[in-house]
Amino acid sequence: MIYRISSMIILGTLFFSCTKSKDKVKDVISTETKIDTKTYYSSKHLIEVEELVSLSKQQHIKIIDFRTAEDYAKNHINGAINIWRTDIEDFSYPYNGMMAKKEKIEQLFSRLGIKNNDTLIVYDDRGSCDAARFWWVLKNYDFKSVKILNGGLISWKKAGGLINNHTVSITPSTFTLHNNTFELYITKEEIIKAINSDKQVVILDTRNIDEFSGKKQKKGANKGGRIPKSILIDWAETIDHKGTYKFKSYDDLNTIYDRMGASKTDTIITYCHSGVRSAHTTFVLTELLGYKNVKNYDGSWVEWSYFNDLPFEQDETTTIK
Repeated sequence: MIYRISSMIILGTLFFSCTKSKDKVKDVISTETKIDTKTYYSSKHLIEVEELVSLSKQQHIKIIDFRTAEDYAKNHINGAINIWRTDIEDFSYPYNGMMAKKEKIEQLFSRLGIKNNDTLIVYDDRGSCDAARFWWVLKNYDFKSVKILNGGLISWKKAGGLINNHTVSITPSTFTLHNNTFELYITKEEIIKAINSDKQVVILDTRNIDEFSGKKQKKGANKGGRIPKSILIDWAETIDHKGTYKFKSYDDLNTIYDRMGASKTDTIITYCHSGVRSAHTTFVLTELLGYKNVKNYDGSWVEWSYFNDLPFEQDETTTIK
C-alpha cells in the first residue's frame, strides 16, 4: 500500500501491518529491559515507541529520520521525512559542523512542509546521538516542540513497527523561527575565559579515550588532543548499546555524571569532535538529570584545533584516522 502525505503527514501509516499490531507492540516491549522514564528529571522531549503509536490519529506530528539520505532510502519509519546534519550546517566557516543560521533552517523546514504548530519526533539508529543534535539546534532557536524517539529505529523495529522505503510526497509550508535564545550554546571565546577563570567550571569531553588522549585524530581536526582542564566521560556510556539502544535509567546516568564532581547548578561545558556527541550529553544532563547550566560548544575540537594559538593538551602521539 502506498501512502501519500500532503499538507500533513497522515499518521495512520504508523499503524502496524496486522490487526493485532498494538498487542504485538506491548508484548515485545514487555520482554525488553524496562527503563522507568518517569524517574527522569523531565521526559518532555523524550517519547517511547508505544507512545508514538498512540499518536497515530493526531494531527500536526512530523516524524524526522535524522540519518544520511542513503540510510533513509534503504528503510525508514513509515511516513518519516529525511533530514541530515549537513542540512542544518553553516558552510561559511573554514571547518565543518557549525550550526546553521535560522534562515537556512526556515527554508529547509518550509520546503519539507513542516509548520510552526507541528511536533517533531526525531530518531536515528545509533543511540539518539544524531537526534540529540537536531533537538539541540532547534532548542537554541527556541523551537521546543521536539521529541527524541527513545531507542530510535532499533527500538521501533524490535517492537514490530512498520518500515518501508517509500518516497514521501510533501506540500511546502511557511515555517519561521522567532527567537535566538542560544540557551545551550557557547563560543570558543567564552571557553577561553572559562579556562582562565577561577570559577567552578567543568569542561566535559564526551569523545572516547583515544580522541581525548590525542592518540586518535579524526578527519576534520588539525591535531589530536583536548581542551585544557577537560575531563572525560564518553557519551556512549549513557546508552544501552547491548540491548534497547535507549537511555539508561536515571540512577545509572546520575552515577555516571557524579564523576564530574559537580553540583546540578555548576557550569558544565560539553564538547566533542563537532558538537554532535556533546549535544547528546547536553540532552542527558539538562533533560534527564536536571543540570541547570549546561552549554554545548558548537565548534568543539574541529574548531578549537583549527587555531594554532589556542592551548591544548595531548598525552600520546597522534594517529590520523
